[in-house]
Amino acid sequence: MARYTGPRARLCRRLEFPVFESPKFGNIRKNYPPGQQGQSRRRKLSNYGIQLREKQRIKYLYGVLEKQFRNYFKKAVSRKGPTGHNLLIMLESRLDNTVYRLALASTRSSARQLVNHGHFLVNNHKVNIPSYQLSPGDIIQVRDKSKKMELFQESMRSVQGDNPRPWLTLDKAKLMGIFDNVPERDEIEEPVEEQLVVELYSK
Repeated sequence: MARYTGPRARLCRRLEFPVFESPKFGNIRKNYPPGQQGQSRRRKLSNYGIQLREKQRIKYLYGVLEKQFRNYFKKAVSRKGPTGHNLLIMLESRLDNTVYRLALASTRSSARQLVNHGHFLVNNHKVNIPSYQLSPGDIIQVRDKSKKMELFQESMRSVQGDNPRPWLTLDKAKLMGIFDNVPERDEIEEPVEEQLVVELYSK
């Protein structure tokens, strides 16, 4: 499974955005790029630089690599509706992201690993592909063999309520969630500007 394995804190500082959910990387304490010359090399970003940075933010936030991200964009263009909205909706509909949204994992990276190790069923079938695209009505649940894992028990104890996101339903007792419908753009709270990505790829 391809994934980013480089320095995370440095990446967050370079993008000026906490692209990893762990509190360890959430605080960007220094407002200049990493490296010995970080302070002296500060300069205003061009329009292209701003667009590229936004693409990198979204890419690392959802944990996809460059080729995969470009393929998502191509599919977004071919669908009806605003391309940027389609792009975010597809990323939100990934199985690993949904596991994270259901609070069955503390980070998207953890969710990706748990899916890859086969701990989840979708509609009673084992699925170990993190990028699996969910459809309205799909049921995601932890496998019976995995339900006793302390990780899942701790995650459920930290959840308040049974509706973590408007497009999801969570049954904490059964460690099960339902992907009720694809999210609307205004329901996705991530502070990203997907239109900048559309402008970047339109050049």
